[in-house]
Amino acid sequence: MKPLLTVRFYKTLAGNEPVRKWLLSLPTFDRRRISEEIKTVQFGWPMGMPMVRKIEPDLWEVRTSLRDGIARVLFTITDSLMVLLHGFIKKSQKTRQEDLELARKRLAQIKGEE
Repeated sequence: MKPLLTVRFYKTLAGNEPVRKWLLSLPTFDRRRISEEIKTVQFGWPMGMPMVRKIEPDLWEVRTSLRDGIARVLFTITDSLMVLLHGFIKKSQKTRQEDLELARKRLAQIKGEE
């Protein structure tokens, strides 16, 4: 079966991939779990809750339950490209404003708005 989306990591102007770096910093079990959820979205798009939640226009999150918390990977989709903008472990009920702002900033960069 062919994936519906191509997955790419957001890349900074310096060439760094912060989401890839974050994923690699996680324990193997957690990294594998998050990667499986992203792959499920890649092959099953469009999707909704409980795995994917739309946050605002052009911004969604993949939601992954882990042993020690809840991981979120914020992403955007352009045509058939899924760009992973920001990843974090959620510690409270509400997504922190700093996490949303970072994803919005990266989204603006890839859209050429900044």
